[in-house]
Amino acid sequence: MNGAKLASDTAMVLSAGLGKRMRPLTATQPKPLVRVAGKSLIDHALDKLDAAGVEKAVVNVHYLADALEGHFKARHKGPQVTVSDERAQLLETGGGMVKAAPLLPETFFCLNSDNIWLDGPVDVFHELSRAWDPEAMDALLLLVSHPRAMNYRGEGDFHLDAVGRVSRRKPGRVAPFIYSGIQIVSKRLLRDAPEGPFSTNILWNRAIEEGRVFGISHTGLWFEVGEPGAIKPTEEWLTRA
Repeated sequence: MNGAKLASDTAMVLSAGLGKRMRPLTATQPKPLVRVAGKSLIDHALDKLDAAGVEKAVVNVHYLADALEGHFKARHKGPQVTVSDERAQLLETGGGMVKAAPLLPETFFCLNSDNIWLDGPVDVFHELSRAWDPEAMDALLLLVSHPRAMNYRGEGDFHLDAVGRVSRRKPGRVAPFIYSGIQIVSKRLLRDAPEGPFSTNILWNRAIEEGRVFGISHTGLWFEVGEPGAIKPTEEWLTRA
């Protein structure tokens, strides 16, 4: 592949959200099935995992879950998909990881199902794996600088110190890095987690205080595709690439 060993053979793909910002396209389909450049968002993510050699994907489902499950059954290539069923209760990002934990190894990739990106010289999963240190890290985030974040209009999320430790943007300030929605997670991050629905931010905050959340800067391009108006410019970028 890329001359480096992957940190894990498994990824969790977060796919259970309601996709409210993508309405009206999500009125009749879950957001992961919205198509960009001729391919559903979830297939963009799964195909990237497959190309990198990640063999298994645990995908959580809630909104219009039957449509997603049918889509997975119709795929004829990797990775092997296992569903974490959240039909009964939407658990948000952190709660979704905790529910899926029995299906996940000690170290796993985690990514949002609506991510679209172009790799740099090395694919992002090998890029993260090369920087991963399970002794020092509970999470390693793939971060994107503003010039590499297409369609993004926000103020950024994180700073990195000289050794790559993450700190949050201060209120009213701009931070140089945006979270891409892709990370490596150790199950240590999930310890003593709250019950029910909660955001991964709760787990990150504790780990940031402990100095155990790190980040690396993505060397390719990343596209925010959170609402219908972002689809066309993203397709134009991908056509040029």
